[in-house]
Amino acid sequence: MNDKTIENLREQIYKWENIQSICDMIINAGVENKASDIHIEPLTAVVRLRYRVDGALREVLEYQPFLHPQVVARYKIMANLKIDESRMPQDGRISTIIEWRGLDLRVSTLPTVHGEKIVMRIVDKSKKIPDLDQLGIEWHNRRVLEEAIALPNGIILTSWPTGSGKSTTLYSCLTRLNKPDVNIMTLEDPVENQIDGINQSQVFPDIGYTFAWGLRTALRQDPDIIMVWEIRDHETINIAIEAALTWHLVVSTIHTNSASETITRIINMGIQPFLLPAAVNGIIAQRLIRRLCPECKKPVHVQDLDAHMQKKIQKALSRTNKEELFSRVPKEILQNPVFYEAVGCEACGNIGYKWRVGIYEILEITLNIKKMILDGASATMINEVAINDGMISLEQDGLMKWLNGLTSLAEVYAAAKEED
Repeated sequence: MNDKTIENLREQIYKWENIQSICDMIINAGVENKASDIHIEPLTAVVRLRYRVDGALREVLEYQPFLHPQVVARYKIMANLKIDESRMPQDGRISTIIEWRGLDLRVSTLPTVHGEKIVMRIVDKSKKIPDLDQLGIEWHNRRVLEEAIALPNGIILTSWPTGSGKSTTLYSCLTRLNKPDVNIMTLEDPVENQIDGINQSQVFPDIGYTFAWGLRTALRQDPDIIMVWEIRDHETINIAIEAALTWHLVVSTIHTNSASETITRIINMGIQPFLLPAAVNGIIAQRLIRRLCPECKKPVHVQDLDAHMQKKIQKALSRTNKEELFSRVPKEILQNPVFYEAVGCEACGNIGYKWRVGIYEILEITLNIKKMILDGASATMINEVAINDGMISLEQDGLMKWLNGLTSLAEVYAAAKEED
């Protein structure tokens, strides 16, 4: 992290001369250190400031609790929240410009036993949406995704938890599809990136403007492609499937742990299994993992790993499509594997990691998968058949990026969460 920025912030808080300046510096320091979220947390004896950088929370500084009410009041004013309401959670938004960049901060307050906690999600409106070529979706995954978005109708779903890069993947797909002869509509909560040529609408559930209602309305707007920010219930997925079956391309997100679990999740929402093979083009599961700092990463021979881990890696790679494996990983690395570990240096703030990279699995609805769905197979069984049919799992994609020195083994298995 930028030590100079943090030291200036620490000095201003120590002086406590101008609350407006201090609150601005907290945001500025977060932006300068490329934080995605700012956490201001009252504890028993202090208030802790932390930034989430590259997916990991880092403690920045602490200050005295008697100063905290002024910080809370200032951010509530900026976000148009009720200053005198401290018993209920509140949500708001701050729009600001820092270093000529337009930023949106989604502000959330939460009452705790020690006072109100504040979390601010930083959304850089000026940030360019990456092309699909820049996301790290390679070989088999890339082919399946490009074939899925090239179809005139169907559903493409991305899954995994908040902060895994799902929205970036959707925006990249929409940018690729954005052409003058195509009508694209989105239903979002909130609208994170504004794209010229696309009709973007923000839902407001508090007044009844839900994803389901918005999706019905969108279908009356003569759309070719519809993006629904999130599928949460039976009504929304049911309308989305009807839209896909009536010659519309629908892209959306759903909270599940893997591509195969998405199928069972949809069925549990009350959708008839026979509708899925006809409606679903592909299901993406993804995760963002930290890249090793190129300045300080340390080479370690694979033989230094314990026998259990070596066996686990060998099993995963033995099931990987050989053409893809040999094309993505140089032959000399496969013959004499050398991997890298995080060390930490000044360039990465002594963390050992700098920036992030995505790992992906994309489930294609093959004939075997279709049969498994109709037979009521479990997510585990569907996943096994998908890998046998050539799907690259999160573990396999992560291991190939690990062999190429992009990340560490710990990051791969923390994200993939494969069973032993």
